[in-house]
Amino acid sequence: MKLLTIVGARPQFIKAAVLSRYIRDNPSCGTKETLLHTGQHYDENMSEIFFTEMDILKPKINLNVGSGTHGKTTGLMLSLIEEEIMENNPDALLVYGDTNSTLAGVLAGSKINIPVAHVEADLRSFMMIMPEEQNRRLTDHLSTWLFYPTQTAIENLSNEGIKNNSGATKPSSDNKIVELTGDIMYDAILFYRSKSSLSIREKDFILLTIHRAENTDDITRLSSIVNAINSLIEYKFIFPVHPRTKKILEQNNLRFSYHVKMISPVGYLEMLAYEESCSMVLTDSGGVQKEAFFSKNPVLQ
Repeated sequence: MKLLTIVGARPQFIKAAVLSRYIRDNPSCGTKETLLHTGQHYDENMSEIFFTEMDILKPKINLNVGSGTHGKTTGLMLSLIEEEIMENNPDALLVYGDTNSTLAGVLAGSKINIPVAHVEADLRSFMMIMPEEQNRRLTDHLSTWLFYPTQTAIENLSNEGIKNNSGATKPSSDNKIVELTGDIMYDAILFYRSKSSLSIREKDFILLTIHRAENTDDITRLSSIVNAINSLIEYKFIFPVHPRTKKILEQNNLRFSYHVKMISPVGYLEMLAYEESCSMVLTDSGGVQKEAFFSKNPVLQ
């Protein structure tokens, strides 16, 4: 089977590392994978470092889409992915999670009748204002195979009228195959934690991340977050700053106090080390929340 896997952001690199390694190490499974990187995350510390330290084969295709509005980047990715599908003629597409790259991939596949597998399907925030919620719901309804991580997820599908047609002779987006697989991010942590020797010297700190548009694009809300954290001077924070968040903070002259140590984005292995060494995680990232939970650390969202 010729499989075209579409990734574009940090969480997808992590998930793809697990499955792509398995496909590569088990040629008897009969799958030939081509990795397509949309370029949604293009900063070296948000993209290249993951392929290097996680031993992921460099993507054969890089669309280099870069930043822009949701409509502009999703539309460009959709057009370019469709071109790659027409040229490479895969038997199926595979998408992860809930980014604009995910939505562009499933739209491209469904429009020209290429079946799509969605890994980490059926998760819901029940907040349609979130771009990620829009992406994940549309992806689930258009995909043929839904691989979900928890039993709660299957209940979400049932509530939306999506049924498991496991006996279907010809699976399709109308006759879906729905499977409980467990969480691929947990597989990643188990594997890479055992490979890493990184340790963090910092002690007694709160790990902070801020990147969601709901927090960064609403300056009143972002100011409230900055002021609240600045008021907690009795605590030390370490803040790996997303490039987009850093730009917005600078544009609006928002500054953290001395007890917040701002650092450049870090790779996956270093982030795991921070998540395990901290006393608590304060984040708006779904992926970081799960990683902190797997590391048995408390999370404030």
